[in-house]
Amino acid sequence: MENPATMQAREVAPGQSIPHESAALHVSGEATYIDDIPELAGTCFVALGLSQRAHARVTHIDYQAVKSSPGVVMVMGAEDIPGVNDCGPIIHDDPILADGLVEYYGQPIFAVVATSFIAARKAVGKAVIEYEDLPAIIDVREAKRQKSWVLPPARLRRGDAQTALEKSPRRIKGEISVGGQEHFYLEGQISYAAPKEDGCIHLWCSTQHPTEMQHVVAHVLGLDLNQVVVEMRRMGGGFGGKESQSAIFACIASVAAYRLNCPVKLRLDRDDDMVATGKRHGFHYEYEVGFDDDGLIRAVSIEMAAQAGFSADLTGPVVTRAVCHLDNAYYINDVSIDAFSAKTNTQSNTAFRGFGGPQGAIAIEYIIDNIARNLGKDSLEVRKLNFYGKDDRNVTPYGQLITDNIIHELVDQLETSSDYWIRREAVEKYNSENTILRKGLALTPVKFGISFNVVHFNQAGALVHIYTDGTALVNHGGTEMGQGLHTKVAQVVALELGIDVQNVRTTATDTSKVPNTSATAASTGADLNAKAAQDAARQIRNRLALFAAKHFNGDASEVAFIDGRVSSNDKSMSFAELVNLAYQSRVQLWSDGFYKTPDLHWDAKTLQGRPFYYFAYGAAVSEVVIDTLSGEFKLLRADLLHDAGNSINPAIDIGQVEGAFIQGMGWLTSEELVWDADGRLTTHAPSTYKIPTITDCPDAFYTELYQNQCVEDTILRSKATGEPPLLLPFSVFFAIRDAIASVGQNKINPPLRAPATPEAILDAVTAVREGRDTL
Repeated sequence: MENPATMQAREVAPGQSIPHESAALHVSGEATYIDDIPELAGTCFVALGLSQRAHARVTHIDYQAVKSSPGVVMVMGAEDIPGVNDCGPIIHDDPILADGLVEYYGQPIFAVVATSFIAARKAVGKAVIEYEDLPAIIDVREAKRQKSWVLPPARLRRGDAQTALEKSPRRIKGEISVGGQEHFYLEGQISYAAPKEDGCIHLWCSTQHPTEMQHVVAHVLGLDLNQVVVEMRRMGGGFGGKESQSAIFACIASVAAYRLNCPVKLRLDRDDDMVATGKRHGFHYEYEVGFDDDGLIRAVSIEMAAQAGFSADLTGPVVTRAVCHLDNAYYINDVSIDAFSAKTNTQSNTAFRGFGGPQGAIAIEYIIDNIARNLGKDSLEVRKLNFYGKDDRNVTPYGQLITDNIIHELVDQLETSSDYWIRREAVEKYNSENTILRKGLALTPVKFGISFNVVHFNQAGALVHIYTDGTALVNHGGTEMGQGLHTKVAQVVALELGIDVQNVRTTATDTSKVPNTSATAASTGADLNAKAAQDAARQIRNRLALFAAKHFNGDASEVAFIDGRVSSNDKSMSFAELVNLAYQSRVQLWSDGFYKTPDLHWDAKTLQGRPFYYFAYGAAVSEVVIDTLSGEFKLLRADLLHDAGNSINPAIDIGQVEGAFIQGMGWLTSEELVWDADGRLTTHAPSTYKIPTITDCPDAFYTELYQNQCVEDTILRSKATGEPPLLLPFSVFFAIRDAIASVGQNKINPPLRAPATPEAILDAVTAVREGRDTL
C-alpha cells in the first residue's frame, strides 16, 4: 500500500474516499498506542487483586506474602485513596477499590505496584482473603422478580394501550431474551500516569472520554481540574467500553503514581479485562401486542428489564435510549413501556455501540415477526404496513415529529436490488426439497436517532493552527478509536481552507488544549467535532480573505481558496505564500471553534421532547442456512443499504457499516456471556467467548450507501455511521428464525433466544417440531 504521506496531492471534497489518517501506521505497526509510549525512568507496574465472590463481606485480608514478594513496591487498598473512593459517572455507587463489601466476582479489591508487570502479577495471587458470603442475584429475571433495581423504573405512555389492546381484533403475548456482549476491543484497558511538578498528574489513557477521566482522577486525588492533564492519541477500539469503564484504571494508576511519586502503568490482560469490566446490557422482555387482520399494530404494552450489574454506571441513559428506540421504524399509536434497571451481582454493564438502541429496536422486530407468522404473511409485508408515514402517523411515542423519513424509498430500493421476492421463492423451494438443511430470509429496517439524550453534552470545541509553510494543525475534543474521526475532521478543515488534506495534521486529544469535552459516543464524533473544527478554520479563512482582498485590490467575498491557491481579481498565489504575507502583517493565523447542536430539548421525567437532531436509516437483507441436527448456521449472503447522508468519506463509512454489521451479528449469534451459579464469568477469553471471524462473513456481501443528504445542517450534510448500522444484522437473526419456522411449515413462532448459538437454535427447532412456541 502506498504511504499516504507520499501520495500525489489532491483536493479533498465531500464524498471523497481517502485512506484513514493512520492507515500506513496501522499496517506497519508504527502507530503509537498507550503501551507503545516509551516508558519513563522509574516506571512501576500494577496488577489488581480481584474478588473471588459475587456478593460478600471481606472479613480479613493478609498481605504479608504479597508485600514480601520480589519487586513489590506498594500494596494499595481503599484506605490508601486520598480523595473520594468512587468513579461512578452519574450515581456515586461505583467504588474504585472495594471497601469491605464486594458485589461481583472480579471486582478490584486491592492493587499491587511492582518494578515489573510480571512481578506484580506473581505477587497479587499471594493475598489471603476471607469472605462472609451474602445472597447473590445473577439472573436479570430473578432481579426483576425481587424488584432489585439500581435506579427507579422509567415509564412512557402514549394513548391508552390497555383499552386499545382490549379492542384489537388479535392479540399476542410473549417473552423475549437477548444477551449482553463483551466489547472485545483489540487494545485492552490501560492507563499510564506520571507525576508532574506542583502535585500535578499527566495521564495517558485509552479512553473515549478524556474529560471524565480528568474529573475522576482529580476527585480521587483531591486536586483541581487544572492539575490533571489527560492525553489520548488513539485507541485500539472502544465500542463504548472505554467511555466510563476506563475510569477505575485511570484512578488506580494515578493514585499509585501520586503516592509513590513515580510513573505507574496499569495494563490489564485479556482475562482480567473481561472479568472486571462491564458489557452490553442483556435485556428480558414481556410484551403484549394488539393488531388487526392485516397486521397493523393497534397497541403495544411491554416491560423491559436491563441487566445493569452491581451499579448504575450508564444504565439510566442506556435504558432511556432503549425506550426511545422501541418503535424503530414503526408508528405505534397506543403504547405502554416500563423499563427496569435490574441490579445483579455481576459486572456493571455500560455503554456499547448503539447504547440501548439495539435492545429497544429488536423487541419490536421480534413482535412484528410474530405477527406476520401468526397471520401467514411475509414479515416484510407487515413491516412496510407499519412504517412511519410522511404526513401523518409521523410522531414518535416520545413526542418527536419525524421530518426526514426515507424508510419507504430506502426499503423499496433494497427490496428490488436484493431480488427479495425471487429469493423468497427460491428459499421456499429449497426448504420443500430438504429436511436437514433449511434456509431463511429476512429484510429488516433501521431508524436510529442521533444526539446525546442529555442536551448539554451536544457541544464541542476545536483549535486550528496555520503555520507559515501553509500547513495546518488541528486539535479537537473527540477521540480516535479507529473509526476515522481524525480523518474526517482533517478533510473538513482541508476543504474549508482549500488545501490538500496531506497538509492537515490532527493531534492527540488533550484536556489542556480543548477543555470540557463530551465523550466520543452516541455517534456524534464527527457531527460535533468536525463542525467545531470547521468553525475554527472558517474564522481563519475569513481573516485571510480580508487580507487577500486588500492585497489583490479585490472584494473579500470573491476570494477563492481552491487547490492550495488563493485567487481574487484575476490574481493568484499559493496558500503558503498568502499565509506568509499575512503573518508578516500580523494577521492571526490560529483560531478556536465551537459548535452546539441546535433545536434539542428533553424532559427526563416525562420522557418527552426532541432528543435527536436527525435520524439515520438503513435496511439489510440476510439469507442463511441452518443445520437442524447440529444447530449450526451459515450466513450465505447479506445486502446492506445504509443512509450516511452526504458521506464525507464513503470508504470509511462503508467500513463502519460492514464492521457494525459483523459485530452486531456476533452479538445476536455467537457471543454468549455465561455466568456459573457462583457468579463467575466463565466466558472470559477467546477460547470460550466467540466473536465472529473471517469465516463467518458471507461469501456474497453487498454494501451500498443510500444517496441522500441530511435535512438538518449537519457537517457537509452527512450522517453518523458509528452506531446505526449495528441494527442491520437483525436481518441475520430473523433469517435464522425464518429457517427454524420452516421446520413447522411456518405456522409456529420459534422461541429463539439471542444469541442464536447452536444450542439456542436446536432448542428452538425442537420446540417447533413439538408444536411449542415457548421453551
